[in-house]
Amino acid sequence: MNRFIKYASYITLTLILVVNLFILLSGRFYLYSGISKTYLIGKTAPGIYDLDVFPVNTVEKSTTPNDLKVKSGQNVVLTENEEEYLSSIDTRAFLVFENDTLLHEQYWEEHSVNQVSNSFSASKTVIGLLIGIAIEEGKIASVDEPIFHYLPEFKTNGRDVLTIRHLLLMSAGFDWEESGKNPLSEAAEGYYGSDLYGLVTRLRMVEEPGKRFHYQSGNSQILGFILEKATGVTLTEYMHTKIWEPIGASSNAYWSLDREEGDEKAFCCLYASARDFSLLGQLVLNDGNFNGNQIISQSFLTEMVKTPYLTTDDDVSNMRYGWHIWTYKNQGNPVHYFRGLKGQYIIVVPNKNRVIVRLGEKRGPHYKIPSDKIMDSSFRVKNDEKLGHTVDLFEYLKIADRIVAERMQK
Repeated sequence: MNRFIKYASYITLTLILVVNLFILLSGRFYLYSGISKTYLIGKTAPGIYDLDVFPVNTVEKSTTPNDLKVKSGQNVVLTENEEEYLSSIDTRAFLVFENDTLLHEQYWEEHSVNQVSNSFSASKTVIGLLIGIAIEEGKIASVDEPIFHYLPEFKTNGRDVLTIRHLLLMSAGFDWEESGKNPLSEAAEGYYGSDLYGLVTRLRMVEEPGKRFHYQSGNSQILGFILEKATGVTLTEYMHTKIWEPIGASSNAYWSLDREEGDEKAFCCLYASARDFSLLGQLVLNDGNFNGNQIISQSFLTEMVKTPYLTTDDDVSNMRYGWHIWTYKNQGNPVHYFRGLKGQYIIVVPNKNRVIVRLGEKRGPHYKIPSDKIMDSSFRVKNDEKLGHTVDLFEYLKIADRIVAERMQK
């Protein structure tokens, strides 16, 4: 037994030395942060309740909270299959609104109406909305303005051709690895590192911009820095003044920073309650108007949800992503949605005047359409509209359909 303990101690010590040597030689010091914020506190990955793990800026709640309309009566009881499905993927909140009225609100485990949680990449769509506001205000000339007008670092190495449009469409062609599992990826460094500005301004172009849709969080982070340069205020301040205050958010939101008094993680990490997230969906549903106040121009939102022709990583045409918003045709009817890493969804269904919010700690093990099916031409013909979208989205739409149908009978 003593020999085993001694042997295990040697292995552990060797691993620690090897990891430290690798970090020191590679200069990837953010890995220390990643290890301390996961493994050393009993976790293996980022979570939706990491609010106290990173420094944050506070997006103050509205001084005139929105008067939420709630349909009288009880929630619809989910079917056994629906409950099993939502529980199996650690759903924490599921809300359904129709005609600006809350029809169904359900929480799991410790989550509650006032609980804030991480939006992860759903915050990217917020960045897209803020770009629209900045253009309307004249702080940004247009989506075709070069990036280097705001960030002079991008005037070098052939990057002067990059525009805000390229960033919005995820078509800048950077050497950015978007991986939530690879600790050496740029996405991991962005999440755990302390120098977001340095990270994104060092990026190289490896593809011609404007040709291929390639989902990269670096695009969103650069847009965040452009907003700061254009407006002269932090993302937190701009978000509060232009969106959070006018939509009547009832609770504070929080935006994670890369370091104390540092920069907001524009590509992720906006924390808010489920009800307040729903207000963002209502804003998109109502063409940028909220209670008679035109917060974002309707013309910008119209362009935002279009899917210009780009090829994708799986060599199909882009029918999934607009200007920092996901868009899906459900039997020809548009569905627009914000989406985050762990299955954070704010879903907007215009033809039904509906908003759905789903928050949770994971997506299903098979949340993507398998690549072999995507490459099958017969499958692609029959499921063209679904390509590039996560399969859990389709489940939430079906569950909401049944909930609304039953609620309307009461």
